[in-house]
Amino acid sequence: MQWYFVAALLTVLTSSQGILTTLSQSNGGYKYDYATVPFLAEGFKLLVSSLLLWREIRTTPSTRMTTDWRSVRLYPIPSIIYLIHNNVQFATLTYVDTSTYQIMGNLKIVTTGILFRLFLKRKLSNLQWMAIVLLAVGTTTSQVKGCGEASCESLFSAPIQGYMLGILSACMSALAGVYTEFLMKKNNDSLYWQNVQLYTFGVIFNMARLLLDDFQGGFEKGPWWQRLFDGYTITTWMVVLNLGSTGLLVSWLMKYADNIVKVYSTSMAMLLTMVLSIYLFNFKPTMQLFLGIIICMMSLHMYFAPPRMLVDYPSNAKAAPENLKEITTDRKSGS
Repeated sequence: MQWYFVAALLTVLTSSQGILTTLSQSNGGYKYDYATVPFLAEGFKLLVSSLLLWREIRTTPSTRMTTDWRSVRLYPIPSIIYLIHNNVQFATLTYVDTSTYQIMGNLKIVTTGILFRLFLKRKLSNLQWMAIVLLAVGTTTSQVKGCGEASCESLFSAPIQGYMLGILSACMSALAGVYTEFLMKKNNDSLYWQNVQLYTFGVIFNMARLLLDDFQGGFEKGPWWQRLFDGYTITTWMVVLNLGSTGLLVSWLMKYADNIVKVYSTSMAMLLTMVLSIYLFNFKPTMQLFLGIIICMMSLHMYFAPPRMLVDYPSNAKAAPENLKEITTDRKSGS
């Protein structure tokens, strides 16, 4: 399976996440407990990965699975990082508005590139660094509203704590992705075995979150397992399946491609969501959206195109050595 096919599928699935989540609302709210969605999605990923691992073991008896505790103990770390990241997200939103938070979230594009270089020792060319910066600029441009609107003024009026937490949130998001890629590539273990370990801890941490919510609410609505499927509709189940499938595709990209491909997929998905919202939710397109799409497409071409396609030598530059040779020959014959 080619990585660009997986990346394109990830783009489509990610772009539909927000749309499906919006469609699952009823009268502007959720009839179901939205904290149960990540739990069920982790369970779906664990079930699919377990079945694929079982099939792989049956067909390939030499399937590699490292069971040493020193290796297994590394797999809860991504869940811990995401748990911290989620709390930082909520803390950030107490200081800044949603629009400002979304724009600051684009910092994770650049921080992913930096951590990609520092921790995974993957060298990027100058053109690729420029492409990553362009991607961040393009996604930010698409989200900035008209300067005559009040939200434009709020972008630079938040407390300093909000900006610091926004930067921390971007770094935590990038760190989780880079660390997950490190885990997936540190040995030749089966992808499905690695997924089983990741998603087992994912289920445990999401279950702990549901229990914590019950304790904080004094079990007013009863234990979470009694209301697990309350308010669920076909659309809600589509959200769960979408979230689970997206996670499986991301793990494949982490194993066989890299974080930068994932960043491009999710960024393009954001733009695709905006375009689809024009037809589904009467979203009014802006000049900033069109400019952002153009910039992101330029960035995409700049990062993945071969260098020879990006640098075009002028015809006179190619002819210069031949002209120089002719001049040298004439001088020799003249002397």
